[in-house]
Amino acid sequence: MALIVQKYGGTSVGSVERIHRVAEQVADARRAGHDLVVVLSAMSGETDRLMRLAHDVTPSPDEREMDMLLSTGERVTIALLAMDLRGRGINARSYTGRQVGIITDSRHTKARIARVTAERIREALAEGIVPIVAGFQGINERSDVTTLGRGGSDLTAVALAAALKADRCIICTDVDGVYTADPNIVPSARRLDKVSYEEMLELASLGAKVLQTRSVEFAARHGVPVEVKSSFKEGQGTLVTKEDADMERVAVSAVTGDRNQAKITIVGVPDRPGIAARIFGPVAEVNIVVDMIIQNVSQASLTDISFTVPRADLPKAVSLVQRVAKEIDAKSVAVTEAIAKVSLVGVGMRLHSGVAARMFEVLSREGVNIMMISTSEIKISCVIDEKYLELAVRALHAAFGLDRVAP
Repeated sequence: MALIVQKYGGTSVGSVERIHRVAEQVADARRAGHDLVVVLSAMSGETDRLMRLAHDVTPSPDEREMDMLLSTGERVTIALLAMDLRGRGINARSYTGRQVGIITDSRHTKARIARVTAERIREALAEGIVPIVAGFQGINERSDVTTLGRGGSDLTAVALAAALKADRCIICTDVDGVYTADPNIVPSARRLDKVSYEEMLELASLGAKVLQTRSVEFAARHGVPVEVKSSFKEGQGTLVTKEDADMERVAVSAVTGDRNQAKITIVGVPDRPGIAARIFGPVAEVNIVVDMIIQNVSQASLTDISFTVPRADLPKAVSLVQRVAKEIDAKSVAVTEAIAKVSLVGVGMRLHSGVAARMFEVLSREGVNIMMISTSEIKISCVIDEKYLELAVRALHAAFGLDRVAP
């Protein structure tokens, strides 16, 4: 008998019929003798609907009240699934984030988990109850409702698995695992049997929408084995686990593309100590993640600084940067939205040379200009014109032989 945490995403519970299907899968796992904790997202589209309502009421909704509103979506699905399971003779009970003791900081709409008590979950399991938990939400020390950001139900599931020392956390979604590329762009993309935490973290942060980045960080920190599999068909998924020797045999494991990027350039920045802190400090204070940063060679004691941010954060970032630019006497601020990021990821890059050179050669051959470059031990990313993204992904996938099974 194993203790398994299952998480079902919005598409998996997007209708009553799909909730019935989830109930069948939970019932099958119970019949197999497993103890289960089930974490649910809101129905697909429900969070967006609630956000539209908030913005219909006011252009700038208060973030505390936004959390109160958005947390209602998951309450619907957990109650419906608990009802369904009880109708099948399975003792199930729904719980909110507050009730299971998911304690967060007070950063509304993007809260970070401070600790998980999970006492009521342990009590329920001891009584033979299947706990159905609302993902995406918790409470702060003042008992205010908080939410964990987009994809936060993944984080809820992994955090509960860590707190309960579960044997496995299974993320059930609308895809059957992690692929060498987006199959919608590259039809020959292959599903990977396993990836390392480090690779999955890079893939998640680079545009692969299979797992939330913070959930992968949490899983790696606590050693939680995570399996990504489809809730719509049978079969093996992808195991996200510790790195092993097999993973290093291949230089590149996957290629990703991310359109959720925008570039900000501050022109004519005084080139003196402390200026970078003046620019990026206010951006960090409002929790905007800066990805790539490039500073040009100084001329006449002036330089240009370019950096990328998520496109959704662009209006807030530009407002801050324009204010700072005036304070430091920079000449102007320019914005480029039609960009994208293409990336290669693989732990094998540590042992294989020439990956970057080959990537640049492939992009050059396809006539794709590189605007910015960022690297790590296991990742190379290039910012390019958005219109060339799919071409770049397909060309790199073919050039690195990702459509072929490794020997």
